[in-house]
Amino acid sequence: MKSGKAVGPDDIPVEVWKCLGEAAVEFLTSLFNRVLESEKMPEEWRRSVLVPIFKNKGDVQICSNYRGIKLMSHTMKLWERVVEARLRKVVEICEQQYGFMPRKSTTDAIFALRILMEKYRDGQRELHCVFVDLEKAYDRVPREELWYCMRKSGVAEKYVRVVQDMYERSRTVVRCAVGQTEEFKVEVGLHQGSALSPFLFAIVMDQLSEEVRQESPWTMMFADDIVICSESREQVEENLERWRFALERRGMKVSRSKTEYMCVNEREGSGTVRLQGEEVKKVQEFKYLGSTVQSNGECGKELEYVLCEG
Repeated sequence: MKSGKAVGPDDIPVEVWKCLGEAAVEFLTSLFNRVLESEKMPEEWRRSVLVPIFKNKGDVQICSNYRGIKLMSHTMKLWERVVEARLRKVVEICEQQYGFMPRKSTTDAIFALRILMEKYRDGQRELHCVFVDLEKAYDRVPREELWYCMRKSGVAEKYVRVVQDMYERSRTVVRCAVGQTEEFKVEVGLHQGSALSPFLFAIVMDQLSEEVRQESPWTMMFADDIVICSESREQVEENLERWRFALERRGMKVSRSKTEYMCVNEREGSGTVRLQGEEVKKVQEFKYLGSTVQSNGECGKELEYVLCEG
């Protein structure tokens, strides 16, 4: 863990363990072994502080324009990293998932999409892309679905119980400029700000999309950012509906207002895409993982941004 991070309710920063050196390693090893054997973590680790962070777009008085970040015990985060390392040894995530995977980054996902667009542009063929947005993805994951997906991925029952214990009796307070709320229980979703949550989310997405990925092979995921690509508008619309059904029947929610459609090398009158009868917003450019991709396949807008920032 990096130094200088905001502390959780126990007020113990990771710098404490770094300063203690070998003594900290011995103590934490003993502590984590006891937690693993008993499958029960300290009660203090169940508490967190939720801080709403403005997304810098939209009305500041609308709650949905804020992202919640949980401040959790740094010691618990170290424990989460131990558990994550164990899970990664036994769980195999599909190649289409680029988010929080070893030797993969946003650059790889952006490069893969740009290469695909370039191939179709060179061949004077259309490529239809839908950028799927999931509403409050982490917050919507049903706990029972998480346990099911972990077991289906081959996670040993002991580690399923260890993760279940992390979510047992979890409670938080909301802190803002004018003070903080009373403590309340958190009974749905993954922990925001958790070191383990990104990989748990990858497990859930991998299992929920297992069947539908076979029908839409040109799909890229970076955590909850999904891009579906197809050669025809009808095909991408069909694949979008398959994804919607696969995700929404298990508790997730595709945002109708933020999901967008783009046609690369478009011929005149290629039409638009619909999701359950509702027209998906059609765009000429899209900000994908921080990089602007354009329907004409060019990089002008991206170069302008880089030059301005530089």
